[in-house]
Amino acid sequence: MTAAPDAATEGGHDSGPVTAGMQAEQLTTTGVFDVLHPPSGELIDDCVHCGFCLPTCPTYLLEGNETNSPRGRIYLMKMGKAGEVPMDEEFVGNFDACLGCMACVTSCPSGVKYDQLIEAVRPQIERNWERTRADRLFRTMIFSLFPYPARLRPAAFFGTLYQRLGLRRLLAATGLLARLPARLRAMEALLPQLSLSSVVARQPVFTPAVGTSRHRVGLLSGCVQRVFFGDVNAAATRVLAAEGCDVVAPKGQQCCGALSSHAGREEEAIARARRLIDVFEAADVQTVVVNVAGCGSSMKEYAILLRDDPAYAERAAAFSAKVRDVSELLAEIGPVATRHPIPAKVAYHDACHLAHAQGIRAQPRAVLRGIPQLSVLDIPEAEICCGSAGIYNLVQPEPAERLGRRKVEQIVTTLPDAVVTSNAGCLLQIRRYLDAGVPLFHPIQLVDASIRGVDPISSSRAVATSSAPTASIPT
Repeated sequence: MTAAPDAATEGGHDSGPVTAGMQAEQLTTTGVFDVLHPPSGELIDDCVHCGFCLPTCPTYLLEGNETNSPRGRIYLMKMGKAGEVPMDEEFVGNFDACLGCMACVTSCPSGVKYDQLIEAVRPQIERNWERTRADRLFRTMIFSLFPYPARLRPAAFFGTLYQRLGLRRLLAATGLLARLPARLRAMEALLPQLSLSSVVARQPVFTPAVGTSRHRVGLLSGCVQRVFFGDVNAAATRVLAAEGCDVVAPKGQQCCGALSSHAGREEEAIARARRLIDVFEAADVQTVVVNVAGCGSSMKEYAILLRDDPAYAERAAAFSAKVRDVSELLAEIGPVATRHPIPAKVAYHDACHLAHAQGIRAQPRAVLRGIPQLSVLDIPEAEICCGSAGIYNLVQPEPAERLGRRKVEQIVTTLPDAVVTSNAGCLLQIRRYLDAGVPLFHPIQLVDASIRGVDPISSSRAVATSSAPTASIPT
């Protein structure tokens, strides 16, 4: 086994077979895994191979291949620990194919913690498997850009010019787009349409509560979220303030590490988690509010990520206990601001890292149903991932496209006026395949519109030619 080279991160990154703090005498292996938190044998043995996970596993649904199912991957983990299979291209490919959607966790009658198992395997692969040069370069590009808002803003600016100058249409007409490698085609197709004002917009550091303050919250601005979905952050700030919350968006916050964590880049994730904990501790807030499902899921697991760090282990547990999805917090504190009607039917898509990883399903629906005249529709195959899954739709574009199209096929059966989901990646993925006449929103955008007395769905139908990932709401 050889170590996979990795990009340097803030705080440093050791590209050897184990993390920088391990001693030489610890450099032994457990089968194909090193000794730094390999997948737990006890958790592996919890799986009785009953097959209840199979109908909910996206890759099994696409291929019908047992090794690309949760129980198949768990069996591979067991054989890997025993040294019965090598960590080769086929072994790694089966784990790379997993979206990490955690639908199997929800469906498992035995309570198998597949989430902990897959999160243990991925860092092992990144430390102990040498990816191809092309794969390394592509992943390095992703992780050198998306977690850094200061780098992403100029890229978004040029992306906006690329769209406005008609270069996308020109490349499509000449056939050059079709000749791009699949990963680059996926990246281009997922590029949202943005206004220049939204690219340069900044989140206010402090927004006081409207009326009597009853809670003090910190808002995660995010990395991709603050550049591509600043309007969602703005809506969340207005709603929280209207509901009596003082809102702090600390200026020093950076990426939460979710993208790195889900991709097995553990040292990056650890460095970013430490920094975020420092920033929000200094902000002195009661609750840390998140409006991106994948970010919230990772932040609630900081205690696991930092369990070996004596300086942060307890602080990480305390921080994670404060983290709430925005719909989760709104359901907890209850409404005080008046809602105005939005007469429409919306299809609600359960983001995997909200429904399966965090177990949050009822709260966003309840918050939406608090809007007068708004009907919330459930989507068939609600448990199946849309194919976004962090960077999955970039590194695994073919299966991601099949899942995206499958999700949209189910959405349109509900004949919605709009689609609503609580994750940035889902918004981008679904927008790629959904008819431009059906607008997409984050739930908090509709709550914000209802409080302000505007009807964004009717407005969006009037400008149905827009292809932005979320519809524009008048401010």
